[in-house]
Amino acid sequence: MVARIAIVGRPNVGKSTLFNRLTGQRLALVHETPGLTRDRREGDADVGAVQMRLIDTAGLEQADAGTIEARMQGQTESAIADADILIFVIDARTGIVPVDEEFADLVRTSGKPVVLVANKCEGRSGRDGMYEAYSLGLGEPVAISAEHNEGMIELIRALETACSALDERRTPVQDEEDGADADDRPLRIAVVGRPNAGKSTLVNALVGDERMITGPEAGITRDSIAIELDWKGRDIRLFDTAGLRRKARVEAGAEKLSVGDALRAVRFAEVVVLLVDAQVPFEKQDLQIADLIAQEGRALVVAVNKWDLVKDKKGLLRELEEELERLVPQVRGVPLIPVSALQSKGLGKLMDAVFEVYETWNRRLPTAALNRWLEEAQERHPPPAVRGKRIRLRFMTQPNARPPTFVVFSSRADKLPESYRRYLVQGLRDAFDMTAVPIRLSLRKGKNPYARAKSD
Repeated sequence: MVARIAIVGRPNVGKSTLFNRLTGQRLALVHETPGLTRDRREGDADVGAVQMRLIDTAGLEQADAGTIEARMQGQTESAIADADILIFVIDARTGIVPVDEEFADLVRTSGKPVVLVANKCEGRSGRDGMYEAYSLGLGEPVAISAEHNEGMIELIRALETACSALDERRTPVQDEEDGADADDRPLRIAVVGRPNAGKSTLVNALVGDERMITGPEAGITRDSIAIELDWKGRDIRLFDTAGLRRKARVEAGAEKLSVGDALRAVRFAEVVVLLVDAQVPFEKQDLQIADLIAQEGRALVVAVNKWDLVKDKKGLLRELEEELERLVPQVRGVPLIPVSALQSKGLGKLMDAVFEVYETWNRRLPTAALNRWLEEAQERHPPPAVRGKRIRLRFMTQPNARPPTFVVFSSRADKLPESYRRYLVQGLRDAFDMTAVPIRLSLRKGKNPYARAKSD
């Protein structure tokens, strides 16, 4: 049984630091800025004898309806409802404050098992606050320092005890559901774009739930959040990311961490959905993001959001398709899919395009077919002559996919101009229908490595 454990508490008590410590990875952004975490972030951990799915949450704080803070609180309350066990964290150096008491009541009334954690107990500074934690009525606090890895053995024992009690209450039907087949690795998809393009709204539409905080304010999402999704029987791991602004506009501190986290999500993904705003499409930053995706070797799909606001849909679609081919020449044939995340329209076509480019990204071509094509390509357009001697391309093979990577052998590979290399890449796209994915083509000196060596 994999227990779902939510880490909750007011802002800046060390929830994300504890989340990273238990998962053994720096999954959650950590910074001195309070309230850096806004959406739920999940991660797996094997701690002692316990398999758990940890949920890092936004800080609980009082907020007026309609504000970002209120939406953050709503996300945390949803995490509490979904969890099997709660870790309630307080700052032992600060001690118990009124907000701790109010949200301790929320945790208590949830009816979920609670492990009370007094964090920042390194040295003597947190001793008094740890004793104050008894007043919350949530049992004996576990004194830890997540940052300095102190008290973690005691916390693991407390979690093992809570999970054991949970096992006794579970029914056989629940255990059977938890044992569902999970052998197939999920397809990793990152949704990226400029701030306020509607990335979180699109993720919510795909998931069918208000999983991410959304609103008219730009920059609500701060870190990359991974969400598990079943799309028509296919396992998906979907990454919502922070908006990527021009480097000169990125502020130091929390925003710099957010941008770095979004870039890591691109590198981790297999297919990247670049979301652009139909009202201001293909600004310079969109093109720079597309170039980054190509450099990282990821399959690309462009989704044009807010399509419900467009009046001349056919005219704009034709114009955008032409612009995309002209402005993103490094990855030809990228599918451009109009969507309305707010109205959940166009999602089926978007996912169909994602699966199609993923298959192309994984494709391997037979060596014999490649070399037949190479001979034909040279006959149509022979390589140039250097100092009166024509360059001869002898052999071609594909050593890797993901992205498709090809090697061409020639005794004078270093003399082949870049223009002819581009000719070969475009020829591969056209001949083998390899659109929407970056193609790596390298030239090496040498003879056909598969030719039989001549005897002396």
